Amino acid sequence: MLSASSPSAKGAPAAPAAKQMSLASAVAIGIGGMVGGGVYAIFGSAAHVAGSALWLSFLAGGLVALATSYNYAKLGACYPTKGGAVEFLVRGLGDGVVSGGLNIYMWIGYVIALAMYAAGFAGYLMTFFPHEHPLWLPKAAAVGAVLLFTLVNVFGAAWVGRSELVTVTVNLAVLSVFAVWGCATADWQGLSRAGWAEPSGIAFGGGMLFIAYEGFGLVANAAGDMADPPRTLPRALYLSVFSVIVVYLGVAFAVLGHLPLARIDAASDYALSEAAGTFMGKSGFTVIAVGALFATAAALNATLYGAANVCWMIAKDGELPAAFDRTAWKRAPEGLFLTAGLVLVFVLFFDLSSVAMMGSGAFLFIYAAVACSHLRLRAATGGRPALIWLSIALCLSLLGVLGSNMYAHSRPAFWTMLGLFPVSFGLEWAYRRATGRRLKVGSASGATKNPAVNA
Repeated sequence: MLSASSPSAKGAPAAPAAKQMSLASAVAIGIGGMVGGGVYAIFGSAAHVAGSALWLSFLAGGLVALATSYNYAKLGACYPTKGGAVEFLVRGLGDGVVSGGLNIYMWIGYVIALAMYAAGFAGYLMTFFPHEHPLWLPKAAAVGAVLLFTLVNVFGAAWVGRSELVTVTVNLAVLSVFAVWGCATADWQGLSRAGWAEPSGIAFGGGMLFIAYEGFGLVANAAGDMADPPRTLPRALYLSVFSVIVVYLGVAFAVLGHLPLARIDAASDYALSEAAGTFMGKSGFTVIAVGALFATAAALNATLYGAANVCWMIAKDGELPAAFDRTAWKRAPEGLFLTAGLVLVFVLFFDLSSVAMMGSGAFLFIYAAVACSHLRLRAATGGRPALIWLSIALCLSLLGVLGSNMYAHSRPAFWTMLGLFPVSFGLEWAYRRATGRRLKVGSASGATKNPAVNA
């Protein structure tokens, strides 16, 4: 398991740490980051745009994620590092404003994803309050969730790793029972083509739901903790994504087979609990609501751990001020606190569907950029050009559909997502110009050590 440790004293070499990240723990990190986002947090929003073809949207997003995970499997096996995509971008694109800006943009993508998980957590928590609750209460609950899991991560990655394995196991058990029971008793007329959206709406749903799969990238951040990355990382990635596709499809069939679209719309923030109440009774409603809290908590936990590691790598390579290299209260990285602070901004100023769309757009672009880096590194990784190009085409196509629909239906989210590009690259250019620093990567073997977290 992982455990927190302080950096070695200045001038003293850090003691080597044993690498003990198991396949089960790696898969738990990936599934924990994915399942909490898609099925629970944005099911209702995606159903609104895709209709009863929502299952096709889940499948489309999953296939894009599966194609993209090929790049992470090849790059992570060649360059096992806690930096994950950060390291891949710098290695493939070299020292420049492009790689630096992409690193910052990816970090902001994690911030947006965390805001979505927090909003999803709050939505299901509200089912335990009277229906006529104050309008500010969901926002307050989301803020409280961010603060709570920031404190959880303060106490170290060992707690994170242990809690993820337990939480993911419980969540998968609950969802499996829900999916099997729901599919066994479903009215399949609810999935008839009469309720399907237009192809553009189905594709839009797939783009919105891509953030439900972005958690697989967190597995690459743990590659440096694995004893045998070339064997463990690809297996963890493919198992995580494939398992989540199956879970999402089963849950989509169960909900669509029990609730009409109008009722899903009315219970958008807690659609799974609403569906469970129809075939599992009142206790089923409660069990699924509790399961949703577990799942979104797992996603917050896993992503805060991953985002904190990304912050550390960015500081290590020079993308953010050197203050990030210091540790703060109870040895937690200062990057963790900045991450949490920015998450609160998105939680307070955007609704759930907006953060989902912005987050999906950010990760589609980043994963396309990682694939471009892989193209330049394919001689070292042994990657197949056709598969790399396929992942690029799929990411950019889905991003185009998502962006055009955001422009038509959610202008503030569209302009915010677009505005983050000049902000990210502008910060990189300004900091580079002011300090003269250059980017660097780990050793030739790809092994790097995170001073904040050891295996």
